[in-house]
Amino acid sequence: MSGINLTATLKDHEQFIEQVSRASGQPVQQCYQCGKCTAGCPIAFSMDIPPNRVMRMVQLGLRDHALSCSSIWLCAYCSTCSVRCPRNVNLARVMDSLRIIAGKEKRAKSARSRHVDLFNRNFLNSIKRYGRLHEFETMTMYNLKSGQPFKNADTGLYMLSRGKLKFLIKKTGQMDQIRRIFDRVKEWEGK
Repeated sequence: MSGINLTATLKDHEQFIEQVSRASGQPVQQCYQCGKCTAGCPIAFSMDIPPNRVMRMVQLGLRDHALSCSSIWLCAYCSTCSVRCPRNVNLARVMDSLRIIAGKEKRAKSARSRHVDLFNRNFLNSIKRYGRLHEFETMTMYNLKSGQPFKNADTGLYMLSRGKLKFLIKKTGQMDQIRRIFDRVKEWEGK
């Protein structure tokens, strides 16, 4: 990140700071970079930029840097960071807001981020179709769409043989409620 004029960036990107604060409902400027979020994050080891530094990029208005890092796509929204924060800033909500903003702007994702996004979409499609997770279909579709058709096939076959995975699954009886949930989320994302 060398060569960044922070003074000019702050002036130029105050809108971004406000956008993230408003979208997440979080006072991003209250973070004082103690690092407790990163220390407790179970995914931090695999992130390209640690959570506290993502928050710092937001505070500095570094829009392009914050929206193009793969960390926002890897965040599991477990809220460990939020629980640990001495300033009560919910970093998980900030990361979620960054994902939504990046998605609306159709930002290019890293290969790793694309795999996370692909898995999430397959997971949600299963919930939408059946009202519950159909593990066999979800993982099969993920493997096919990610170009790794035989990834973990040995584990899958073992689980099938032990009755831990099912070929067929029945839809839940509350599919109308599931549809309403997805409709509300779609409506919310459109705003």
